[in-house]
Amino acid sequence: MSEKKSSFVQDRLIPLTGKIASSRHLVALRDGFALVMPLIIIGSVFMIISNFPIPAYLAWMTSVFGPNWATVVGWATNATFSIIGMVAVIGISYQLAQSYKDVDPLAASMIALGAFMLTIPLHIDKAGAAFVPLAQLGSVGLFEALLIGLFITDFYVWMMHKNWQFHMPDTVPPAVGNAFSSLIPGFVVIIVMWLIRLGISFTFFKTIPNVITVILTQPLTAVGGSIWGALVAEFFVSFLWLFGIHGANVVGGIMAPIWLGQMAQNADAVKAHKAIPNIVNQQFVDNFVHAGGSGETISLALMMLFLAKSANLKAIGQLAGAPALFNINEPIMFGMPIVLNPVMAIPFIVVPLVSVITTYYSMKFGWVARTIGVAVPWTTPPIISGWLATGHLSGAVLQLVNFVIGGAIYYPFFKFADRQALKAEAKMAAEEAAAAQEATN
Repeated sequence: MSEKKSSFVQDRLIPLTGKIASSRHLVALRDGFALVMPLIIIGSVFMIISNFPIPAYLAWMTSVFGPNWATVVGWATNATFSIIGMVAVIGISYQLAQSYKDVDPLAASMIALGAFMLTIPLHIDKAGAAFVPLAQLGSVGLFEALLIGLFITDFYVWMMHKNWQFHMPDTVPPAVGNAFSSLIPGFVVIIVMWLIRLGISFTFFKTIPNVITVILTQPLTAVGGSIWGALVAEFFVSFLWLFGIHGANVVGGIMAPIWLGQMAQNADAVKAHKAIPNIVNQQFVDNFVHAGGSGETISLALMMLFLAKSANLKAIGQLAGAPALFNINEPIMFGMPIVLNPVMAIPFIVVPLVSVITTYYSMKFGWVARTIGVAVPWTTPPIISGWLATGHLSGAVLQLVNFVIGGAIYYPFFKFADRQALKAEAKMAAEEAAAAQEATN
């Protein structure tokens, strides 16, 4: 890497991406969506129980518990998957408000929740009873939750900092004081959201969710859920990692609303016994592109462990082999290293891009089952994760194929690095021997 290019990276690129990664709004998205993940994982367990891909198991469950057993188990899936949008708006708003000074994050998140609920059109049944459609509280409302959680919270915080609040005496308990402090900003937020909803009701959109779907969600999902969106996102994951920046966290904070929404739609389709609609989603990325960690370095870790001739790479392989099985690859990233290594940068970028292509078209052509919306924890070892994510053995086979292809791409670069390490070790050994000989003379 030339001195000029290195200066640009150190002085411009790393500070810029560091600011992006640590920006309060991106951090709020990342940490806010973390609140959703336990629900998705718990719901996924019940989904696996009710849709376990072994006919003999399904037949046995039916014979023991009756023909409706899967529906009963599915109650738990509905109870978790159907509220992820509502939980997301609370989590995002709470995390964003917490990043500001002198703002009660709990009060802010409750106001944001009220604004979110106000945007949802009620359904009226034949008897005249009104009810909230669960779909809007789940994956359908996920992108809306993102917008409400960010913009409404910023508006609320702005009013609080402008001192639009009741000030209670110091003798009043903090919980009561915070509630009254948020009264004026909360009232303004609800009035503004009510006026927006009222105004949109007179347009051809009719509802706020329709506006968001037509103007924002559909175009962004079309891009982010396509192979081209996945390729661009994955390129930046690897590119940022090359400079020591956690690319998966940066890109994931932006793409998570789209990919998690796509994953939840797949889960809804499985529950309804419909065709699975989406190929690219969070499990597509986690289990088939990031298997072994960003850059899909698990094949490289195994080569270092079993094929390296240099003591340095073999030692790194012994250190990195076990974590790689659980998709943790920091020992390789900073031990080999891959960070700021222009030679290893080539396969580190190319391998995951190839995995995006092989995985996408394998699923598109029906050779491999699509992911079924089950949230497999990212530390689940490969092969197991591919089977669980797709509910089919073909998912595990595809992971093996991707590992072989990735290993073939990494191999010449690994051999080059191994030879260089051997030369360096031989040179060091010769220098030490010469020094020892000189000392004895």
